[in-house]
Amino acid sequence: MNRKYYVIISPVRDEVAHFRLTAESVLRQSILPLEWVIVDDGSTDGTTAIIAEYAQRYPWIRAVYRSNRGGRKPGGGVVESFNTGYKALQTKQWEFIVKLDGDLSFEPTYFEQCFAHFAAEPTLGIGGGLICNLVNGALQSEHCPAFHVRGATKIYRKLCWDSLGGLWPAPGWDTFDEVKANMLGWRTRTFQDLHLIHYRPTGSADGIWSGLVKNGRANYICGYHPLFMLAKCIRRLVKRPFVIGSVGLFYGFLTAYVRKIPRVDDESAIQYLRHQQIKRLIGQDSMWN
Repeated sequence: MNRKYYVIISPVRDEVAHFRLTAESVLRQSILPLEWVIVDDGSTDGTTAIIAEYAQRYPWIRAVYRSNRGGRKPGGGVVESFNTGYKALQTKQWEFIVKLDGDLSFEPTYFEQCFAHFAAEPTLGIGGGLICNLVNGALQSEHCPAFHVRGATKIYRKLCWDSLGGLWPAPGWDTFDEVKANMLGWRTRTFQDLHLIHYRPTGSADGIWSGLVKNGRANYICGYHPLFMLAKCIRRLVKRPFVIGSVGLFYGFLTAYVRKIPRVDDESAIQYLRHQQIKRLIGQDSMWN
């Protein structure tokens, strides 16, 4: 099989219930990766043994182990693990690099179809499929802005990746990379026709409230304009969980401001983001459309 295109890095922690589904999805791909580095980020539930099993069976799958830091580290932890995997990559000649979570399943032609989208759009820098959750036996997609690709499945074109200079190791990394890419002239988007099943919905690992607070904090770290954040919270009032969703977002944003949590150290990207947000608020063309 043709494996010229891509490499995968998967930060994985305590995914014993789901990781085989992800591994088997990768193994069934019509285009296999050149290399798949799986970073076990201190799992304590048996995930380590499953990773070791696949690494032993397939020479292009490699396992990297990190010590248990004692708990989850939202945002920063996954980027640290990804960077560990990136440093461990032995393959240097790749066209795309994939950040893939260990709790997904997808069709055998998933990556082949993703690369077809990239081939059709030379300025597409970041892409990935539509994340869906199983709700009462039916697939329900996770809504996100048109420019956004969920952190669970992100594909970076090499030229775009090189221009980004890596990922910001904090909550909000999976929005900030897209902001910077757009600022540099790249397009970013989710492929609405390609679905992945996510067995642990985005933001659910630490509970709904913690996920909302983390989201609000990530928005502050990325440099969201306060007016845009206020509009986001107001719009969120009519979505489940009603009211509490908006409160959680605003609480996360406000407490990050009060605690002076460091924002991304790229003022030009923050200004670009805020300019785009103001354009969005007044109905002009922006990243959102």
